[in-house]
Amino acid sequence: MRDPLFDLFDKVFDREMKKPDRSGWDTTNINGQTGEEAGENNSGSGGSGGGSGGGPGAGKNGGGREPKKKGIRLPKLPGKGALIALVAVLLYGTVGSCYYVLDEDNYAVVTTLGSPQAISQAGLHFKLPVIQRVTKVSKVIKGMPIGYIPETDQTISEEAIMITKDFNFVNTDFYLEYMVSDPVKYLFASADPESTLKMLAQSYIRDTVGIYNVDDVITTGKAVIQSEIKEKLTNRMIAEDIGLSVVNLTIQDAFPPTDEVLNAFKNVENAKQGKETAVNNANKDRNEKIPQAEAQCDKILKAAEAEKQARINEAEGQAARFEQMYAEYEKYPLITRQRMFYEAMEEVLPDLKVYVTDGGTQTLLPLDSFSAPAAAQDQGAAAPAGQ
Repeated sequence: MRDPLFDLFDKVFDREMKKPDRSGWDTTNINGQTGEEAGENNSGSGGSGGGSGGGPGAGKNGGGREPKKKGIRLPKLPGKGALIALVAVLLYGTVGSCYYVLDEDNYAVVTTLGSPQAISQAGLHFKLPVIQRVTKVSKVIKGMPIGYIPETDQTISEEAIMITKDFNFVNTDFYLEYMVSDPVKYLFASADPESTLKMLAQSYIRDTVGIYNVDDVITTGKAVIQSEIKEKLTNRMIAEDIGLSVVNLTIQDAFPPTDEVLNAFKNVENAKQGKETAVNNANKDRNEKIPQAEAQCDKILKAAEAEKQARINEAEGQAARFEQMYAEYEKYPLITRQRMFYEAMEEVLPDLKVYVTDGGTQTLLPLDSFSAPAAAQDQGAAAPAGQ
């Protein structure tokens, strides 16, 4: 952009140059004569020539005058106003190129006779007007869409369409965030560092997407894919060392390139979700039934163990009693047999019902019906005595 002081200088200079000549500069012609002397000489010579014979020179020059010879005029020098404007322009250009102001969002690369140096501290800085040159580089994080146009959300087929491991086409959009890490290398290590970054990003994107199936790219594998691409691209940018660093890389969208394929993938995804729901319900039912079965099994085992122990204890007790009886039997066989008989009768007779019959009529008379009134009478007679 042209500085207003230069326009002012041009106007003053033009105005001074258009002024009439009042400086008294010499206007001598090429013969060393002034304009007045040349005119007098021309008039005298023309008169003599006309009086002598009226030669052809008098007829051509009208009155016998020879043509005047043009003198060489020296250029006019500019006036005081133009000089003042020139000095003002020079002072303004000199003072304005002695300093620069740096804000928080920019680096300054100061080049001194071809040797660059990065300045990151914000504030007022001074520089040599002709020797040093300052270039500002932004610090802020920038974004780079890959595969689509952000303003119109239009897909760029050359960047977005890729082939997966299972030989399917997928349309994938990425958004790359980057920033300048070294302003000197950003300016001088590469002619176009942003283009280099974009080409490397596209290369690693295609390489990584190509080792995954289309289902992983569209559904569950997005986080793993973008993390892997970011790691590869970061390491490559460190190796290239062109002053740029990768901040983040995200998959904006991933879908098949046609509607029919997209609908098929939606159906597959719905089937997968239904499968997961059924598996979860089955696991829930299993987790509820297994503890109940285990508790019931434990209850049965404990009951069987208790019954087993009771039977063992009973058997051991009977065996110990039999051994004691056998020891007594060895000492006193007759007395032991009678005792055993009486003990057996004591256990059997209380539950035994005796029926009295005659020999030929099959009439059954229960013995307890006869013994019951007698027992009642015995109890009634015993009661007053007890009172």
